Amino acid sequence: MLTYLAPLLLLMNGLAAGVLFGTQLGGFPYLATLPHDRYVSAHAFFGTRYDPAMPICLVGTLLLDAVLAITTASTGARALFAAGALLAAITAVISVTKNVPVNRWMRTLDPENLPADFAARDPRPSWGAWNRRRSWLTIAALGVNCTALGFLL
Repeated sequence: MLTYLAPLLLLMNGLAAGVLFGTQLGGFPYLATLPHDRYVSAHAFFGTRYDPAMPICLVGTLLLDAVLAITTASTGARALFAAGALLAAITAVISVTKNVPVNRWMRTLDPENLPADFAARDPRPSWGAWNRRRSWLTIAALGVNCTALGFLL
C-alpha cells in the first residue's frame, strides 16, 4: 500500500505547500500593494483559481497521512505521519474559518462600488497573517512527511 500512497501523499502535500509558498513569495505581496478596487478584483480572480484543487490537496494530505499513520509498521514513521495529519488538519481549519470567508466576501463585492467602510474592513492584514500561518504549516507537513518516508527507506 505504501508504494501507491506515499507518492500520492507527496504529490498532494507538495502541490498545497507549493501554492501556499508561492502566495508568500509573490501573490500576497502583490495584493498588499494594490489600491482597494484593484485588490478586490485581483483577490476575487485568484480566489476562484484555487478551488477545488487546494481543498482536495489539503484533505487528501490529511487522509493519506492518517491512513499511513495507522498502517505503517515503523513507530517513527507512524508518529511523523500522524504529525503531518495534524498539521494538515490545522491548515484546513485555518482555511475554512479564516481565509475562505474572506475569499467568498471578495467575490460578492463590486470593485467600482465598494462599501464606504471598506478601508476600515480591509481584510489584507488578517487574511495575510492567517495565510502565512497556513503556508508554514503546510510546508512543515511536507518536511515531516518526507522525514517519515525516510524512516521507511
